[in-house]
Amino acid sequence: MDKTSALLSLAALGHDTRLETFRLLVHAGAEGIPAGGIASRLGIVQNTMSAHLKVLNHAGLVGTEREGRIVRYVASMTGFRDLLAYLMEDCCKGAPELYRPITQAVVCRC
Repeated sequence: MDKTSALLSLAALGHDTRLETFRLLVHAGAEGIPAGGIASRLGIVQNTMSAHLKVLNHAGLVGTEREGRIVRYVASMTGFRDLLAYLMEDCCKGAPELYRPITQAVVCRC
């Protein structure tokens, strides 16, 4: 990931609704959630939700799966991992004992 991509991802997550959406999709896992279901759960109008999902998709933080007329959104764990890796790239001057607690905290236990 480069600086421009990292800024795009951070800007996408820097909005309350988009951060809630991303966290909801992370919780949903590989099954994801249809766009209408996300809007309903968060109490957001569907066209507004669509705009937020487009921003997250453009930032590489969510992906889509089409099921006929339904679009299901799934958190992109690769995009999220790449963002975390970029942020921690030069962490702690290479001393693993200093950054190990951080990496253990973000390891998925699912």
